[in-house]
Amino acid sequence: EPLSRGLADDGRLTLGVSAPVHSAEGLRGALEEARHARRVAAARAGAVCAAGHQELASHVLLLPFVPDDVRRAFTARLLDPLRDYDRRHRAELIPTLEAFLDCDGSWTRCATRLHLHVNTLRYRVGRIEQLTGRDLSRLEDKLDFFLALRMS
Repeated sequence: EPLSRGLADDGRLTLGVSAPVHSAEGLRGALEEARHARRVAAARAGAVCAAGHQELASHVLLLPFVPDDVRRAFTARLLDPLRDYDRRHRAELIPTLEAFLDCDGSWTRCATRLHLHVNTLRYRVGRIEQLTGRDLSRLEDKLDFFLALRMS
């Protein structure tokens, strides 16, 4: 917050932090690591954003390098059918999908979290699969949904 106050109305500050180095030989690598971390920070919303070296070993590193039009097309292809269905039927498919993925695909934990009977959860997940042509028992499809939700 103190940094935000010093910026102009349209200004942004993004920071990237490398892992500590203990010799001059490590400075070049640390600088490159800090540059990558700054790109991760720049992809975030907000006037002041920072990212550290620990975030470079995650999908978080890859997402900022995906072009915006590709991100939009990917998320639209996966999530728009669910959003449209939710809008028309108030079915809560997007929140169900988020909870299901957050519970690592555990039917019991997810049903408990959403205060649903497990059969209701199975119906909703089945509807998600039907609308998207994806199979939430497959890791690849779970990963695609996870990334689409993160990018949306």
